[in-house]
Amino acid sequence: MSRRNGAGGPAATSGALFGEVLRDARERAGWSQGDLAAKIPCDRSLITRVEAGTRVPQEDFAKTCDELLGTEGLLLRLWRRIDWYPTVEHPDWFKRRASMDAVAVALRVFQTQLVPGLLQTEAYARALFAQVESDEGVVEERVSARMSRQQRFLSDGGPLLVAVLGESCIRQVVGGAGVMREQCAHLLTVGKRPNVRIQVAPFQDGRLVLPRRPMSLIALPDGHEWLYSESLDRGHFSDDPAVIARHTRTYDLLRADALSVPESAAVIREAMEGYGNDDEQRPQRGSVAQEQLQRQQRRGLHRNSPRFPRRRPRPRQ
Repeated sequence: MSRRNGAGGPAATSGALFGEVLRDARERAGWSQGDLAAKIPCDRSLITRVEAGTRVPQEDFAKTCDELLGTEGLLLRLWRRIDWYPTVEHPDWFKRRASMDAVAVALRVFQTQLVPGLLQTEAYARALFAQVESDEGVVEERVSARMSRQQRFLSDGGPLLVAVLGESCIRQVVGGAGVMREQCAHLLTVGKRPNVRIQVAPFQDGRLVLPRRPMSLIALPDGHEWLYSESLDRGHFSDDPAVIARHTRTYDLLRADALSVPESAAVIREAMEGYGNDDEQRPQRGSVAQEQLQRQQRRGLHRNSPRFPRRRPRPRQ
């Protein structure tokens, strides 16, 4: 996966800086917004909004402007360093969550059905957003913003990120087989980072007591801790010490009972191989379907990879 915003160095605070540089380069060239829009080509309103810092441009936009304005790659380099997340409109409750992620020293996440946003590939995120948004420009804005949000967690020296994924996260097809294969490969890659740990909670394990919904435990630099969870249309925050203690215990037990990191990597690799390279055999982009490999297929997939025994419920004494 290409890292859209993975360049080194600190990120700018908003897209307004990109807009100022673009406007300066355009005016130096003696062009109006309409002139630049006609040469790209795009709608003039896009230029207006990008220069005002209220629209997230795509990577190709930055490349094209560099070529047209003779800025020698300046706009593209700047585009890769900017934190585009604040530019995209989000509900106030999620802005609060994003502001915590921007400074958190540790993040422990449990997800039931979908890969967490901080671990998604561009293609996976795009497929998810396309299910609820028909405007491709808005979809691309949100994808760019999500990639920006990942930046500090997937960079050298990033904060601790521990993710426990229900097995559905890697079995439920989002965007087709190719998207899922890339997503699984991405999980295997980022799971090797020194600050990232990924574990899978398997379908059939009677010992596992799963939380009723996804949750995150967020540790801030001042030692303050927050519990975050989501319902259908809002986020929920709590810093009640008793609530934090109860959910920390739940999370610690979940991690202990889930597959180990090596076992989890083996299951993710198995799922990746199961998706193969044939999209025609899987749901197409934007669809979500539940798929679970049969045990006989799983045994075959393990022939060329390390085998880790599935944990079985212990018989009652």
